[in-house]
Amino acid sequence: MHEKNQISRMIKKTKEKDKMILLLVEAIARGIQEKKGEEILSLDLGKIHSTVCDYFIICHGNSRTHATAIAESIEREVKKDCGVNPTRKEGFVNGEWLLLDYLDVVVHVFQEPVRRHFQLEELWADVPSEIITE
Repeated sequence: MHEKNQISRMIKKTKEKDKMILLLVEAIARGIQEKKGEEILSLDLGKIHSTVCDYFIICHGNSRTHATAIAESIEREVKKDCGVNPTRKEGFVNGEWLLLDYLDVVVHVFQEPVRRHFQLEELWADVPSEIITE
């Protein structure tokens, strides 16, 4: 009986974690859309073993100012809706490739030419992806 209760608790925790991740992804998408980020793509890495997170969210802006504004909007929306800050953020100095790490979800905000050059989504072409629209 003890084993069954433990399994039930594990399933409940998993479902709660999945809900939190989906809320996080939704807040991130709103932050991107608020600043007119382009080509928003969600990559579901959760089914792949040994990945660093469950989702990548990728988008781009048209300039350094635009990409930075998108990343700052994401931070505001996630803080407001989920109450968390990124555990790590990078790229704010040059604004070409900004990264916001929320552990289960990592956000990549590019300037368009940099996104085209690195083609990050092509590296993960075999995972389920979804274009996020308004």
